Formats: sequence, C-alpha cells, structure tokens
Amino acid sequence: MELESEQHGCEHYTRGCRIRAPCCGEVFGCRHCHNEAKNSLEIHLNDRHEIPRHEIKKVICSLCDKEQDVQQYCSGCGACMGKYFCEKCNFFDDDVSKNQTGGVDKFFHCDKCGCCYSNVLRDSHHCVEGAMHHNCPVCFEYLFDSTKDISVLHCGHTIHLECLNVMRAHHHFACPVCSRSACDMSDAWKKLDEEVAATPMPEFYQKKMIWILCNDCGATSNVNFHVLAQKCPGCSSYNTRETRGCGRPAAARSTV
Repeated sequence: MELESEQHGCEHYTRGCRIRAPCCGEVFGCRHCHNEAKNSLEIHLNDRHEIPRHEIKKVICSLCDKEQDVQQYCSGCGACMGKYFCEKCNFFDDDVSKNQTGGVDKFFHCDKCGCCYSNVLRDSHHCVEGAMHHNCPVCFEYLFDSTKDISVLHCGHTIHLECLNVMRAHHHFACPVCSRSACDMSDAWKKLDEEVAATPMPEFYQKKMIWILCNDCGATSNVNFHVLAQKCPGCSSYNTRETRGCGRPAAARSTV
C-alpha cells in the first residue's frame, strides 16, 4: 500500500490525497493546483480566488476515494496520506528530502514561529513571532504558501534559499529585515582585522572618535574612526553603522 501511494500526488506534492476546495467545492491535487486554476487570466476577474492552507477541511484518499476530515491516515482503507503530516500547518507530503518536510522524527512544529523546522534547529534557532507568515524580504512572495526552499537566518528571519544565494552572489551578507549577519562572518572579520592593521590612518585622524551601532549584538560604542570599517569592541563584528561623529549626526553605513 505504501509503494502504491507514492504514485499519487500532483506537480507540487507527492502524497496520497487530494483536497476538496471549501470555496467552490471542486477537487484538486493541492491548494496550489486550485489557486493556479482559479486565479488565472482565463478566469473572470470577479471569480478569481485562492485558498489559504488552514481553510482546507476535507481531503480525499487517492486509494479508496473516501472523503474525510484532514488527518494523516485514511479512515477508510488506513493508507498513509502523507509520510510527513502537520495538523497545525494543515500539511501533507511524502517527499521527506525537502528542507521543510520530512518524518516526524526529523521535524518539529514551532508554535511561536508558526511553521515546521528541522530538528537541527529545535534548540538553536532564534524564535520570531510568525516567522514564516510574511513575504520573502527579497522577492516578496508569501513564504508560508511558497513551494520553494526556505532558509532560516541566524536572527530567526526567513528568506527563500535562492534569494539568499542571489544576495551572497552580490556580496550582501546581512539580513534584509534586521541587518544582522546572515551567516558566520568570522573569517571575513579576521581578514578585515589584517586590512585595518595594514592601513594606518594619517596622524590627523588617529584621535578621531565616532559612535557606532553594532547590527549583530546591538551595542553602541565610541571607537576610533577608520576609513575601512569600524569594529564592535563587544562582539568583534564589523557589521556596524556609524551613528554619530564629531558631535553631529552622520549618515548610517554598514560594512556587511
């Protein structure tokens, strides 16, 4: 039965059930199939609509065609309709290789973030209220409804993995939401240490002091000015921005 169930699904998910759309009563492979069909240019503007994931209340087993409430195992034939099932996210999937889906032994649901994460992040991720329930800060697609791979940054904010890779390709390594470093920058900071040490400031600037805000630890410090970058004395990060200098406001700038 398990082998047979793997043959079912749609272009978006491999799983053993279909959905009954609560809005129009029609049956679709998944909510994305419904949204593509009912929110296309071929549909009259007044009739276009989409289904939020949590509004789906009925599913249909792909093996025995029994319609039932949302649940992991069919109440008719007992087939597993999704190797990964989250009742809170209203989500089924047989593809356990994805970054956000998998067996219950590999993933957990974070109530504060409002989504399912890998167990690797269970005790290490920084919780952000409704982390997945907003748009990607780069492409602005709603993340909770997205079928693309999503990355959780050190700060807890979320972003499409492909958007994060585009940022890195353009040498931008800070979270677009909070400006905290999006990855381990320790090697980059060591290189900056060497560059700063190899670039002494002219005597006129050696006593110049400025105020900086660290984007990583949030500390405000009064440090020696350097033309290359300003280092946070607290956490040693160069992901800082100038807040005041020479007694007057200065334009904010960040190293990352």
